[in-house]
Amino acid sequence: MTNAATLPDPDPSLSLSGVGHAYLGRTVLDGIDLSLAAGEVVALVGPSGCGKSTLVHIAAGVVEPSRGRIARRYRRHGMVFQDPRLLPWATARVNIAYPLRLLGLPRRERRERAEEAARRVALDLADLDKFPVELSGGMRQRTAIARALAVDPDLIYFDEPFTALDVALKRRMQDLVIAASSTARFGALFITHDLMEAVRVAHRVAVMDVHGRGIAGERPVPGEPGGRDDAALYRLVAGLLADDPLFRHIHDVDERRLP
Repeated sequence: MTNAATLPDPDPSLSLSGVGHAYLGRTVLDGIDLSLAAGEVVALVGPSGCGKSTLVHIAAGVVEPSRGRIARRYRRHGMVFQDPRLLPWATARVNIAYPLRLLGLPRRERRERAEEAARRVALDLADLDKFPVELSGGMRQRTAIARALAVDPDLIYFDEPFTALDVALKRRMQDLVIAASSTARFGALFITHDLMEAVRVAHRVAVMDVHGRGIAGERPVPGEPGGRDDAALYRLVAGLLADDPLFRHIHDVDERRLP
């Protein structure tokens, strides 16, 4: 993996320039510059407490930045959180179709698009009439991903979506994202603390400064997501952690900055 500079995308799908944020008078982000090309998946890693989740919420428009500029040139985005955040009183089908209802689509189209999104994440149609409490953790997360896919997004924000899952289930969820991104051609900003997850799902890995003072650097990942050899990825991660100073602090924890 090289450290060579790349030419900036002349028309990025998402661009953050000089973004900063303060909470109760305390600066938690400052000087963030980051851009995503159309269809590109960028994984953002960094130590716990450095502001990764705050940044993705700002990028998605959930939180207003204190300063800086954000340019969103995509048509529509979806979002997947660490917690699936499903409506407990609604079935999986209704949860998936909920953003389509907000878009004003007729009931029949909402149902058809919800079922198509469920198929894309390998969610059994027989489970769509179940309530969240009746679904396993993996099925709830599949439902959340299907909800994001249902709106036919150009870009999806993933805020550490698989942290609470076991290793085998996490890998299956990663494969779903890789396959869906390749088929639907959407880009993504994928927040994770897991470097192996980052190199599996992304075209490029960006590393946040340990104190949230900008992006410390980035590295392209060779090959395409879904087409990489696992053994090569393990060697890549081991090499980054051992030899690349950019990744020296990504597993640190600053408890003073955690919510």
